[in-house]
Amino acid sequence: MAESKPSLLTQRRFLPYFITQFLGAFNDNIFKNVLLLFVAFASAEALSMSSNLFINLAAGLFILPFFLFSASAGVLADKYEKSGFIRKVKLAEIGIMLLGAIGFLTESYVILLLLLFLMGTQSAFFGPVKYALLPQQLGEKELVPGNALVETGTFLAILLGTLGAGVIASAHYAQYIAAGAVVLFALLGYIASRQIPKAPASAPDIDFKWRPIAQTRQTLSIAKSDRAVFWSLMAISWFWFLGATYLTQFPNFTKLYLHGSESAVSFLLALFSVGVAVGSLACDKISNHRIEIGVVPLGSLGITLFGGLMAASVPEHVPSYTSFAQFISDSTLWPVFAYLLLLGASGGVFIVPLYALMQYRSKETERAQVVAALNIYNSLFMVMSAVLGILCLSVIGLSIPQLFLLLAGLNLVVTALLFFSVPMFVVRLLVWVLTHTLYRVKHKNLHHLPEKGGALLVCNHVSYMDALMLSAVCPRLIRFVMEEDYANYPPIRRFLKRAGVIPISAKRQSSIRRAFSQVEEALHQGHIVCIFPEGRLTPDGDVHPFMRGMDIILKRSPVPVIPIAIKGLWGSYFSRKNGSACCGCPRLRRSQVEIEAGQPVDSSQATTSVMQHKVAALRGEWR
Repeated sequence: MAESKPSLLTQRRFLPYFITQFLGAFNDNIFKNVLLLFVAFASAEALSMSSNLFINLAAGLFILPFFLFSASAGVLADKYEKSGFIRKVKLAEIGIMLLGAIGFLTESYVILLLLLFLMGTQSAFFGPVKYALLPQQLGEKELVPGNALVETGTFLAILLGTLGAGVIASAHYAQYIAAGAVVLFALLGYIASRQIPKAPASAPDIDFKWRPIAQTRQTLSIAKSDRAVFWSLMAISWFWFLGATYLTQFPNFTKLYLHGSESAVSFLLALFSVGVAVGSLACDKISNHRIEIGVVPLGSLGITLFGGLMAASVPEHVPSYTSFAQFISDSTLWPVFAYLLLLGASGGVFIVPLYALMQYRSKETERAQVVAALNIYNSLFMVMSAVLGILCLSVIGLSIPQLFLLLAGLNLVVTALLFFSVPMFVVRLLVWVLTHTLYRVKHKNLHHLPEKGGALLVCNHVSYMDALMLSAVCPRLIRFVMEEDYANYPPIRRFLKRAGVIPISAKRQSSIRRAFSQVEEALHQGHIVCIFPEGRLTPDGDVHPFMRGMDIILKRSPVPVIPIAIKGLWGSYFSRKNGSACCGCPRLRRSQVEIEAGQPVDSSQATTSVMQHKVAALRGEWR
């Protein structure tokens, strides 16, 4: 078993960064929501425009800088050392919040409106460096837990900032408290940023000129250069499209269809935010701290399922509540609450691997620019969410629950696209769930499996579950060499072909030649190939002599060879202990199974006899 590592929240390379980004998101929401609440209750004389126009202008001015400055921010974040860049951005936040404090004290709403534009500008410059810093401070296996914590912190900061704004706006001397709070949290954010370790510039020689339009084109072009990165950006932006639509409609949804008060709106926001936080942390556990793309379609499916159920579970007749306690104690609303929580959790599962994949696959010299492209797309999708809301609710005349059902339907299309895009990853995740449900699976020394490059795995062959077990625990996709009769079985032939299975028949020379050519090509392309050199299931649990096919493979493709032993499957329903596999009634007891990898062996020393001895030694007496 792998040794447990200390939490990232206890380490200097992550904690100051986490506090900095948490306080930034928290302060943004304190400022924005206090301002909107002040405007909502301001007298007509205090405003030079209607409150509705002011609120819409506020939303537009905050999001506009992401279109204007994200590309430039991405270039600068790649060009300069990142911790120093973050401190400069946080110093700018202090200056903006000092002006904001003056605006609160003088009730200068026009000035505060313009400051929202500056806040959006500051956020546009912080975003690229925020996500580009993580891969420099964290290892590949820490990207998923790191992003899970970041998303958890972000949504909790949004929640606490929104709730805190309500407390501040309703207090005596609210203007003074708001002015002091926004400056205080900006100062705390800067102090935290002082402790972020240095992160060298990714592309110090990059040429920067202030050309926002040209840089935006270049940034979007960079984002499209890697297909996996681009589709990650699109999927993340789609999540923010959904999130923006839900969060925008929560107030009217609560008021009109649930008959709740302002406290009820905050309660629904809390359920959604806590759900995203729980889902983000759960995603880290489900994916075993690795970038597991298979959970993304499952998270998307959860968004569709629970979003649709939430809309469908709204009661037809809801009484008028006199208190918040009555609202949350009405059992007819509990399904709505439960589905909303699960909707948020599905969103967390959906989004964390996408952020990690984006960071991992992006070129180091262009990573901040890729994040800048993400900010541009996010902004565009959020604007589209507002257009969809206006079109559906004001033009077409749909109800808010019907809009939520429409979102679930649209997301179902996205889910189908995701399933067809990465079916192998989804199946591998489902196989992991299946195998770890049937058996108590332990892993040992799997760090010997290479993270990159071609390699040949040789493993003892105990049962028909062997390939599923290996594919479930290996962080990379494995191409298995399989008996042709099984590989060409009609119901699963197309799926196995797409999974990269290499069929072989020992009875036909043409099949053998074709299989060796495919293995050679796969290893040359940097894939992991697994063979079971015994050539058949063991009839007695022992490791039998390896066939010479392994020597032929290594002669044509000299790659590292990793011995693997599967222990504990002998005697299972899928083994031949009772003569034939898969006969009779399976046992209900969950057997303990262990998969152990040995140290890689150089191809020049990896003969059949040597590798048979190593696999047998790994397996030991445990069958």
